Amino acid sequence: MVNTDELEHALFEAEQRVLGIQTKLHRWAREDPHRRFCDLFNLVADPAFLMVAWGRVRRNKGARTAGVDGETAHYVEAVRGVEGFLDELRDQIRDRSFQPLPVRERMIPKANGKLRRLGIATVRDRVVQASMKLVLEPIFEADFLPCSYGFRPKRRTHDAVAEAYQLTTHSYEWIVEGDIKACFDEISHSALLDRVRRRVGDNRVLVLVKAFLKAGTLGEDRMLRENNAGTPQGSILSPLLSNVALSVLDEYIARAPGGPATSKWERQKRRRHGLANYRLVRFADDWCLCVSGTRADADALRGEIAGVLATMGLRLSPEKTLVTHIDEGLVFLGWHIQRHRKRGTNRRYVYTYPSRKALKAVMGKVRAQCRKTGTHVPLDVLLISLNRMLQGWCAHFRPGVSSTAFQYLSSYVWGQVIRWLRRKHRRITWKELRRRFCGGGWWPASEDRELFNPAKVRTTRYRYRGAAIPTPWPAA
Repeated sequence: MVNTDELEHALFEAEQRVLGIQTKLHRWAREDPHRRFCDLFNLVADPAFLMVAWGRVRRNKGARTAGVDGETAHYVEAVRGVEGFLDELRDQIRDRSFQPLPVRERMIPKANGKLRRLGIATVRDRVVQASMKLVLEPIFEADFLPCSYGFRPKRRTHDAVAEAYQLTTHSYEWIVEGDIKACFDEISHSALLDRVRRRVGDNRVLVLVKAFLKAGTLGEDRMLRENNAGTPQGSILSPLLSNVALSVLDEYIARAPGGPATSKWERQKRRRHGLANYRLVRFADDWCLCVSGTRADADALRGEIAGVLATMGLRLSPEKTLVTHIDEGLVFLGWHIQRHRKRGTNRRYVYTYPSRKALKAVMGKVRAQCRKTGTHVPLDVLLISLNRMLQGWCAHFRPGVSSTAFQYLSSYVWGQVIRWLRRKHRRITWKELRRRFCGGGWWPASEDRELFNPAKVRTTRYRYRGAAIPTPWPAA
């Protein structure tokens, strides 16, 4: 075992080495779109890549969760030792004896009452997947198009929402709201590996990718099941592989007449001839297609997209794939985007608000936290948990027309905390409650902190970055 300072220094040096190699891989992939990389296996087993992969697995919240072998990241540190663990893993990868273990299934309840299947891999498998991602991500990032935002470095949901806002403000008034049915569960392995082979010529890496795809699932009923399609949701490598699969949609829209590659003059010519122009905005498996044309054009494009996704073994959900007009509004990534008349004028503008579902979700978390926190603890304990939750939610929805939602949430939180205080002190009067817990006013506070007030958060407008979003790898 090594001490903490030596481990941190080794991790820093490893990160510098990995960044340098990633920069070269990204540059080579960008300079030659048809290049296949044939010696990547040694990088996956490189000590620096494994060290950085371990650091990312260790910092992740899931480090406290064990896979089918029962080992957590803390167990590796305390019992096995990080250095010995990584040396053993490296030897297994190099002599080709490494085999992924089945993922542990856990069913997570969704807001609509259904269940989402989550696959929890072992710590050793997570480290190898993280190392593979460090190697493969810079290569495929050179191919991914600007319309894709989900699970990509330096990109976030605000960029996707800003792009949808920008398009709907500029004549793209019809929107196809896409919903892919069980995307992570139904991706065709053969079709996905064919797309990976376009860039990866190292068969040893392809065998590892296939092994992770085919690793079985140990269900909650303790039954072992095979994986013949899909990528385990919750896996470190799954977001990258899903983007590789779904980029087939990005490329189809990019190449089609009327797509983003069409010049301004050609777009104007198409509109004069009654032809549609369109742009795609995709965040992982959530996407919307903005159409400058008619509803019939949007309906036709929906059918075309269904055919494109079928090549990857994917299907659109007929009930959730909708065609809407911007005046009716749409919900995208937790935001409600709609055009309506500005108060006091006759001009119409597109606005972005927190969606009702997002507001109900945070209100449900506040209510659950107040119920979960026992009345035997001080008020400060409740405020710490609520403040962390509210600050994060308000920071996310601050770049939009969110003041009304913030004020509504502020009123709701106040009521929940006051009810908690009255349960804690059942005989207290309003006068005494305000004196002891509100400083003589109306807003709850403890001796050390005040309840975070969403109504005081000032909203702003997110800076639209378009296609000028940098990568983590500096240009040479």
